[in-house]
Amino acid sequence: MAMILIVDDDTVFRDTLAEALGDLGYQVSQAASCEAGLRWLEAGDIDLAIVDLRLPGDDGLEFLRAAPRLAPGVPCIMLTAYAVGSNTIEAMRLGAFDHLTKPIGRETLEQTLARALRAKEHDVAGTSTAVDTSQAGEQMLSNSEVMRAIFKRIGLVADSDNSVLVLGETGTGKELVAQALHANSARHAGPFIAVNCAAIPADLLESELFGHVKGAFSGATAERAGRFREADGGTLFLDEIGDMALPTQAKILRVLQERQVTPLGGCHALPVDLRIVAATHRDLEADVEAGEFRADLWYRLQVITINLPPLRERPEDIDLLAAHFLQQGASGRAKRLSGAALAALRAHGWPGNVRELRNTMQRAIALSEGELIDLEHLGLNAARSTSVPTTASAAVVDMIDWDGPLDAAVARLEVVMLLRALQASAGNRSQAARRLGLSRQQLYRKLAQYGME
Repeated sequence: MAMILIVDDDTVFRDTLAEALGDLGYQVSQAASCEAGLRWLEAGDIDLAIVDLRLPGDDGLEFLRAAPRLAPGVPCIMLTAYAVGSNTIEAMRLGAFDHLTKPIGRETLEQTLARALRAKEHDVAGTSTAVDTSQAGEQMLSNSEVMRAIFKRIGLVADSDNSVLVLGETGTGKELVAQALHANSARHAGPFIAVNCAAIPADLLESELFGHVKGAFSGATAERAGRFREADGGTLFLDEIGDMALPTQAKILRVLQERQVTPLGGCHALPVDLRIVAATHRDLEADVEAGEFRADLWYRLQVITINLPPLRERPEDIDLLAAHFLQQGASGRAKRLSGAALAALRAHGWPGNVRELRNTMQRAIALSEGELIDLEHLGLNAARSTSVPTTASAAVVDMIDWDGPLDAAVARLEVVMLLRALQASAGNRSQAARRLGLSRQQLYRKLAQYGME
């Protein structure tokens, strides 16, 4: 029977978790601090540790750093009530077997423990590294499981020097992923150099990347190192690499293979030591088939692939990100979203993803004079005309998880229909109720239900 150590300063949660573990057939030891937990670990007989991130004194990350020295091979599962990209990435990087958010479902708990203990038996549990890193990914906030899986992946591969290909629509945060990979790697003290390949004309991109010697071409009045050499010892982020011309792709491939750069007009190759992270919104596999992207470069780049989902596929993050951008941009001023504004944010399709949401909140802060941000301050189509709710409706239908719970799907449709009726009746609730076939009391209850009073 495995012995599970719980390290958490919340007595009620700790006792509840201990009871659940007992029901699953495990023995349990408990500690209320990092120091007490490490003493249990050092004493031996612990098969697995479940550790809260926030602890009095040293936190759960300190536990992860010390655990491999005191009890090599004992898997640790990190818990947190509020997950941001940084703590998930750092926990995984330091050797956590998994990173879970409170409250924990019984099925999730049972499956995670079983996987961790199997890993321990086969001696494949992760070990910690002694390198400490700066906290990255603070703006990579998410309540969605798909994003938390990406945070974990970043933590697991950050210390590798393998190339990483980040895929995702415009505005999903591809550069934030690259920054997090760099900040959590052994190269974090080196430079992070970002190049937008789509923003630089093709005839200038090679000079930008590889540098040039003096006199290499008309206007080359001085030597230039180039971005590859500037990133030496660190990370080079090639954004929108899918828009790069084929001749430049060939030279990028050669640098990746030989780890040497020859400046334009130069005779000698110069060594470079760096990691490449590339990103694109394009379908590179289709571009390879169409002859628009080199297959050998694609294979070389996609050693590790991270695919970022669009915001419309993780609607549970909209409230969290809106609140974050509101707090970030309000500069200490009290600002809050009305129920109708929040409902409109949830109904919008977000073709520009997180970047569009951030810009929307910045615009709303600038346009709202008082504390309350309402529909007209958002600048979304749904707030400007009565014809756009149709667009909002289509967006919401696209966002519905048709294999998910019925209540969630019905709620999304109801929010849009309420907005349409209120907009069509210029806010007259009696008219809106008649349009919807509801009594005024039923309408008020619906508005209250969705925070649209």
